[in-house]
Amino acid sequence: MSRPALHPLLAHPGAIAIAHRGGGLEAEENTLPAFDHAVSLEFTHVELDVHATRDGVVVIHHDPELTRLCGDPRRIADLDWRDLQQVRTKGGAEIPRLKDLLETHPALRVTIEAKSDSVVDPLCDLIQRMGVLPRVSIGAFAPARTARARDRLGPGLLWSPAHGQVARLFARGWGLPLPLQDFRVVQIPTQWKGIQLVTARFLRAAHAAGVKVQVWTVNDEAEMHRLLDLGVDGLMTDRPALLRAVLEARGQWPSAAEHQHHDRGVEQK
Repeated sequence: MSRPALHPLLAHPGAIAIAHRGGGLEAEENTLPAFDHAVSLEFTHVELDVHATRDGVVVIHHDPELTRLCGDPRRIADLDWRDLQQVRTKGGAEIPRLKDLLETHPALRVTIEAKSDSVVDPLCDLIQRMGVLPRVSIGAFAPARTARARDRLGPGLLWSPAHGQVARLFARGWGLPLPLQDFRVVQIPTQWKGIQLVTARFLRAAHAAGVKVQVWTVNDEAEMHRLLDLGVDGLMTDRPALLRAVLEARGQWPSAAEHQHHDRGVEQK
């Protein structure tokens, strides 16, 4: 299968370091302070989750309700943005709009998980309005959500598939030449239901198909080293300071000049 040129989010020296929810073990997850912390560590990629308010504002939050982080039992989908603006996390942070993050850090690459059906159209509207398609990727556990985003945003969208396509890629590692859709990255855990997904066999099959493999959520130092030795293309972590230290120890943390080069590449797209 013929595949397009490397997407700007994947054009990176070595394995990509991705701050999962901004780095939720070092700051409050999915808040602007967390993303600021990741950027202060020179992370160029973050992962986050989005929901839509009742009036269609795309906000960064993992859960459909506010209970866990804010002690507020209300659901985001039941609130207008002006109501949500009054809510604070237990640490005092606001629930941010995706727009705010994209404007605050204009070179940041953002991996987005669409957490509800209702967020997909507002999310696509925002991406088109801001002209940030080269800076984002979209994934979801529900394939219909990424299918809708692909219809809306076209072939320039970088997207990660759900279980079905990952299973096909896994089978290709065992010699079954199953056809794949046109994804260029898979974002997967190391294991699924007791099955080891991230293996040398899987990586060979993915790379032969032109697919990069990014693994979540890796918070253990020894596991970071193991996966990097195996040849994964990216790690998502709640501990960005630790991942940076691991990559520095391996001589794999990009230099300031390399960061600036890739920042300019994204901005010019």
